[in-house]
Amino acid sequence: MRTVTGPTEHVVIVGAGLGGLSAALRLTGAGRRVTVLERADAPGGRAGSLRLGGYRFDTGPTVLTMPALIADALDCVGEDLDRLLTLRRLDPMYRARFADGSVLDVRADPADTEQAIRELCGPAEAAGFRRFAQFTTDMFRAQMRDFIDAQVDSPLALLRPSLARVAALGGFRRLDTVVGRYLRDPRTRRLFSFQAMYAGLDPHEALALYAVIAYMDSVAGVYHVEGGPHAVAVAMAQAAARHGATFRYGVEVSRVEVRNGRAVAVHTADGERVRADVVILNPDLPVAYRDLLPPSAAPARLGRLRYSPSCFLLLAGARVAHPEATHHTIHFGRAWRRTFEEIIRRGELMSDPSFLVSTPSVTEPSAAPVGGHSYYALFPTPNLTAPLDWSVIGPRYRDEAVAALERAGYAGFAAAIEVEQVTTPADWRGRGLAAGAPFAAAHTFSQTGPFRPSNLAPGLENVVFTGSGTRPGVGVPMVLISGRLAAERVLGRDRGYRTRALINNR
Repeated sequence: MRTVTGPTEHVVIVGAGLGGLSAALRLTGAGRRVTVLERADAPGGRAGSLRLGGYRFDTGPTVLTMPALIADALDCVGEDLDRLLTLRRLDPMYRARFADGSVLDVRADPADTEQAIRELCGPAEAAGFRRFAQFTTDMFRAQMRDFIDAQVDSPLALLRPSLARVAALGGFRRLDTVVGRYLRDPRTRRLFSFQAMYAGLDPHEALALYAVIAYMDSVAGVYHVEGGPHAVAVAMAQAAARHGATFRYGVEVSRVEVRNGRAVAVHTADGERVRADVVILNPDLPVAYRDLLPPSAAPARLGRLRYSPSCFLLLAGARVAHPEATHHTIHFGRAWRRTFEEIIRRGELMSDPSFLVSTPSVTEPSAAPVGGHSYYALFPTPNLTAPLDWSVIGPRYRDEAVAALERAGYAGFAAAIEVEQVTTPADWRGRGLAAGAPFAAAHTFSQTGPFRPSNLAPGLENVVFTGSGTRPGVGVPMVLISGRLAAERVLGRDRGYRTRALINNR
């Protein structure tokens, strides 16, 4: 395994996103002097929080899975997750509402999900789900230790015994095809394959190895943390600071100073020079190369990256409730294949929307005033490689999103809104995300594992990346692992504190 060369005493981390925080905890626990520079006034990066008129909103990820990863990072400095954060396992984890009016809950206990499927779709489909849940569990176990939670620097690194297991399970077949081996009802097939969108892929094109996302979402458990995912970032930053890491907020980094192939300092927008032995970059990887490193450092393939779809996000505080409100609700339209065709291949808005509504105030009433709810409505859209002018489209699409919510059962939603904020793909780009894509580079085969941009900057001895743009990829669990992999580049193999208790998800 390659590591940075030369001294590693002082590590400067640019960005206090979850990846940077994971790295900071591990490096601090290993005795390094750590300085974190964050341009915002609080930690979290995409895992942000917004308060408007008594309502609290998450501004980035809302679905929290695999809290063992958070516990592992905190344990590197001797801190206990249960003493710092209040987590609740959601049940149901999701409620799926289909265009034909049927409803299916994905429950915390897979046996309860199986029963719900039996009642809606019949015993054959329920038995198929039981086998599918085992398949996703087996796929997760085959991948986690040797591929996801490991430095995979070349295709040769894939040649491990577990690769044969992944292949035998069907991991290199199409996800939709493999799901179809277990599930026949169009509703369950959609519910347990839509997660490919998180990886930027159509489930009809995605490899079945991405069923690990369905495992995390639908089998291992979905959690709510009091205060939202931003509270996780705050707890991680505070824990690192208690054990010696320095956090400086409101500090924008303008460039990394490089001499003779080595980063020697980080420069801030106000003219300060911060000396560094190692620099870890947490901004979106293509943007970090473009804005912070010398042009000669950027790999040529960065210009050819294919990005995940973007999304339109409506945050609304409203004094209205769905009559069957749950924390996470997925509303499926009638269209399926056409939806992916429109978003991914044609660069068009969905003609028949499917969307996610998260309502944290269902679980945590303090997220909204009495009688109100905080709504997070996410509509997938093309990213900014599509020729859509969001300065024109944005206001119109906001009205279309509200109308879709009312059609989905949120009666009187438009009139009940008290506060709101919208985020378009153009806004995501303004927040530092390449192509306005909050899910980063898509997980195509050529952008996965050893083919995804490395967490070591080629040609630079001591610059490391963390976050969703590098390995292992997109999603809160993967970003937390990326912080461990980044720390390991500094400390050496297994010195980043190898992730614990993941196979059994304890």
